Amino acid sequence: MKLRVSLLPAYGVFVAAARYQNFAHAAEELHLTASAVSHHVRKLEAALGIALFQRHARGAVLTAAGRVLADAAASALTDLDSAASDLHATARRIKQLRVTTLHSLTYCWLVPKLPRFTALHPHIRLSIDTSLSLTRFDDDGPDLGIRHGHGSWPGLTAHHLMDEELFPVASSKLLGIENVASAEHISALPLIADLAHQGWSDWFRAAGVRGARLKELHTFNDSTDALQAAAHGLGVALARTQIAAPYLASGALIQLPGPRVKARFAYYIVHPTNRRLTPEAAAFIAWLREEALDDQPSGAFASPQLEPPGKTKAEKTKAEKKKQGGVSDRQA
Repeated sequence: MKLRVSLLPAYGVFVAAARYQNFAHAAEELHLTASAVSHHVRKLEAALGIALFQRHARGAVLTAAGRVLADAAASALTDLDSAASDLHATARRIKQLRVTTLHSLTYCWLVPKLPRFTALHPHIRLSIDTSLSLTRFDDDGPDLGIRHGHGSWPGLTAHHLMDEELFPVASSKLLGIENVASAEHISALPLIADLAHQGWSDWFRAAGVRGARLKELHTFNDSTDALQAAAHGLGVALARTQIAAPYLASGALIQLPGPRVKARFAYYIVHPTNRRLTPEAAAFIAWLREEALDDQPSGAFASPQLEPPGKTKAEKTKAEKKKQGGVSDRQA
């Protein structure tokens, strides 16, 4: 017969009764009455169609069938108890850390690094929220946040994570890209904008380009979407260091001529000032800052740049020979 879930309480009571072979003693352990214990045992006997006890005036004695069932039931309950204890101990070790952060930074910088964190802290389970709305850090809110800004938010303690630089990028297949030799030439190309604090006007001003009529043809609310659009040849995007790194490394985007301009705003790790940091949150902050040290702007990654137009393959070969062996144009 199949084990009926409704009989599980009766099995538990039966194991106690079998251990004492006395319904009154079993009732005392289980905080039941002796008649309740007797009821559970009779229910089990009726379902199985066998007698589990021989009852007499001074108690009850297990039958042969009762002994077999008592051993099996006790073993099963011991296994259940052991499994439950292990799960409870694991649950006590596992800690959840809730983090609210920016989609662009999460996708391009944080997620590729997370396996290193989980290898160091296997007991921490991360819950990452990248919603666009500004998350409230109330009692039921996240433990930590990563924000982009000036570093001062009411009610929050902010730890500087990393700075960033702004520079133009595009697909090498963008129409007209071969004619770009300076920052001024970029202004003639279709420009892609996002909703970041600084935009194309700031970059062109820093690059010394005055009076350019900027063609901001397309706008995206997320920096990652803007870079994706640029990688597909829609136009030139104004990239930020950490967000652009994987696109430059893969060759999907190239850096165009012009300066890298330090951004006015930076990334910060924030948490409620009035709430004590958990050990898990403190570990995540320390790990984030250590990772950021390896990814500072200015040489944080090697990015392919656009060659100035006008050089033929032969001219490039001559220049390379000059560099290596001092060969003159005539000799070459």
